Amino acid sequence: MAVSVRRKIGVGVKNSKVKKNFLCVMALLFSLSGCQTLQQDRMVPAMDAAAQGELAELEELIVRFGKSDRPREEAVPLRRKIADLKRKSVPDADFEAQLAAWSGRLYLLEGKNSDAQRELKSSQSLSPLNLPSIILSARLERDLEKRLALIDDALRIDHTGELQIERGRTLFDLNRFSEAVAALDTAFALLEAKPFYEETYRIYRDKAWELRDIAAGAENKTVAIIQQDGMSWRDLIELTQAETDLLRFLSAGRDWPAEELFTRLLDRAFIPAVQDVTVTEWPAVKPKSDETVLRSGAAWFLWRLYAENRANRSLLSRYSSRYATMNNPRSPIADLPLLSPYFDFVMGCVESEFLSLPDGKNFIPNERIRGSEFLGVLRKLNQ
Repeated sequence: MAVSVRRKIGVGVKNSKVKKNFLCVMALLFSLSGCQTLQQDRMVPAMDAAAQGELAELEELIVRFGKSDRPREEAVPLRRKIADLKRKSVPDADFEAQLAAWSGRLYLLEGKNSDAQRELKSSQSLSPLNLPSIILSARLERDLEKRLALIDDALRIDHTGELQIERGRTLFDLNRFSEAVAALDTAFALLEAKPFYEETYRIYRDKAWELRDIAAGAENKTVAIIQQDGMSWRDLIELTQAETDLLRFLSAGRDWPAEELFTRLLDRAFIPAVQDVTVTEWPAVKPKSDETVLRSGAAWFLWRLYAENRANRSLLSRYSSRYATMNNPRSPIADLPLLSPYFDFVMGCVESEFLSLPDGKNFIPNERIRGSEFLGVLRKLNQ
C-alpha cells in the first residue's frame, strides 16, 4: 500500500518543498488509517491506554491554553507536565513523537519559534506519522497560502476535525471569512467528543460569521475597520466608499480621500452636528472626522444616503408628517422623542429593517455601531 501511494503522489519530485509536503501527507495517511508498519519495523509495541490518556490530557490543556486571553504564565505548569512525561520514558516511538510535537506547539504559543522547530525535528525523526507534528509543521509555515496548501494536501488523505480547525484559522487570517465559517463548523461537528476545541476556537468562528459579507481579497483597511468595536466618521466613509457605490452622487467616481468626502458630506448635512436624539434645536457646532459614530449618527447618515440614492427627499420627513396629523401622537420607539430631529431617520431605518430595536422597544441611540453591523446595512442599501 505504501509503495503505490508514494508512486501516485511523490516519485520523481525533486523540489524540497514538495517533498516536505509529501512527507506530511504520508504521515497523515499512515497515522490516521491505523497502519502499524512503522511501529512493527521498529519493534515498538502499540501505545497503551495509559500513555494515550496522558497525551489526550496534554492535548486538551494545550488547546485550551491557545485561547488569546490566556496569561503566558499558565505555560509554566504545562511545561512541567511535559518534562515529567519525558522523564517517564514511555517505550513507544509514537508517544515520544507526539509528546515532542505538543511540546513544540506549546513553545510556539509562547513565542519561542526556534524551540518549536527543534521539537518538530525531534518528533519527525522519531515518527513522521503523527498528526500533532503535521499541524505543528503547518503552524510554523509563515506563508499563509503555503500553510493552507499543506493543510489541504493532508485533508485529501484524511478528513479530521483537527485539520479543519487549522484550515478555518488559516482562512480567517487570509480574510476568507465565509470559507472560515464553513471549515470551523465542520471541525466542531467532527470534534464533538472533544468540546474543548469548540470552546477555544468558537471566537474565530463567531468573528468570521460577523465578517462573512467581506469579499475574499478585500483591502486590509476594510477588514481592520470591520473588526473594530466602533467606527469614526472617517472609518464610516472609507467603508462606504470601498464597499459600495453609494457615494458616487458626490464623488462622480473620483477617488477622493476620506477627509475631503467628510467635509463635503458635512456641508450637505449627511453628517449630523450632534448625535444626541434628545436635542430639539440644532446647535451651531461641527463634528470632527475622528468622532465615534453612534447608532443615532449611523441612522442619520444611512437614511439620508437611502433618500439621496432613490432621489426621494420626501423620505426625510415621511414619519414626522404622518404623526403630525394624529390626535395625541406618541413616538412608537421608547427612547426616541417625537420632536427629535432624528425621528424620521431612526424610524425609517427601523421600519426598513436597516437597524433594529435591540430589546424590541428601545433604539439605544447612544451605543456605538460596530463595523460589521454597518457593512451589513450598506449591503442592503446597495442592492
